[in-house]
Amino acid sequence: MTISEEFAPAPALALAPDELPAWPQYDDGERTALLRALEQGQWWRAGGSEVTSFEREFAAYNGAPYALAVNSGTDAIELALRVHGIGPGDEVVVPAFTFISTSLAVQNTGAVPVPADVDPGHQCLTAETVRAVATARTRAILPVHMAGHLADLAALHRVADAFGAVVVQDAAHAQGAARDGVLVGADPSIACYSFQNGKLMTAGEGGALTFPDRESFDRAYLLHAVGRPPQDTTYQHVTGGMNARMNEFSGAVLRTQLTRLAAQTRTREARAAQLDELLAPVEGLRVQTSDPQITVNAHYMYLLTLDGDRFGPGARDRLVELLKERNVPACVNFPPVYRTDGFWAGPTEDVTVDALAARCPEAELIGARGLWLHHKIMLADPDTVRRVAEVIASAVDEVGRP
Repeated sequence: MTISEEFAPAPALALAPDELPAWPQYDDGERTALLRALEQGQWWRAGGSEVTSFEREFAAYNGAPYALAVNSGTDAIELALRVHGIGPGDEVVVPAFTFISTSLAVQNTGAVPVPADVDPGHQCLTAETVRAVATARTRAILPVHMAGHLADLAALHRVADAFGAVVVQDAAHAQGAARDGVLVGADPSIACYSFQNGKLMTAGEGGALTFPDRESFDRAYLLHAVGRPPQDTTYQHVTGGMNARMNEFSGAVLRTQLTRLAAQTRTREARAAQLDELLAPVEGLRVQTSDPQITVNAHYMYLLTLDGDRFGPGARDRLVELLKERNVPACVNFPPVYRTDGFWAGPTEDVTVDALAARCPEAELIGARGLWLHHKIMLADPDTVRRVAEVIASAVDEVGRP
């Protein structure tokens, strides 16, 4: 052994390139479903049965009486707001920490998204952060169930009632989630879901809404089908609207994806608890917490935040790069929505970025120092999850060194 070999640094801990499960997951179930949709001879929902069947199955899974499948989660939110008549001159409270689709859907109706801060633990809107920004113009509160953790909907409904507003759920991360035993779709509000390629069940793209009553479902159906009633053959466009219909191939794939979701959710819950325990001793690393009232946490992502003086500027970005180099799929957190150019392209409050940052300190911290790990990590076996935690701990130590 040479001197240089003796004092060379030990190789960094890393996963093998193929050590984690693949995502998306599929098997002969999806192949059979696609062939079934193909051989119908009708590939849009008006002539086929796959989308309608998926809506019925998805509604039941989420505890809702009705569901409507659409072409994206963004369109789902916009449709829900339009069902409630929200438009120009109205304000909708949104989390400052969320993907841009939440605020974009509000702006697509002509309404104004009003960013509010989130809880430092579970990273969702709270009644207190909503009250801090709500005004006489507030018509809706739009909580995001961040990474599958349900916000406190009962508390948010009380705030909404006080302001004469409604609650619309962004449940893009939360298929099948529950709080106090109540499934996300059983809440007396419209919930909006996403089936984009990275989501917990996917057809590449797609979305859905669940409804508490037939009236809101019927209104959304008209709006999503260019104002055209079901089974219409004489062009009776009875209202304005958009074309947000889901195709039969997507519906068929999602029916199969749904059959795996409950078992995958149980696995993710177990592996997330394992990660929480393994990462608890890592100095300066904060994990997303879960309220005791959560009875099913869908765990779309595993959220981490660097917290403390040991981390200098750029530490989060360096950590993400190290994890990716070591085959742990990681990504920087969403920036606060008001720190994107797209946010300012639509209707906004008459307020500056600095003023919004001052009222949303937690979103600022999470946006600058937070990262997420792909949920496929939580479908791995326990030994692999242990290795993931070791890689994370080692990388955090590396970026935290002076």
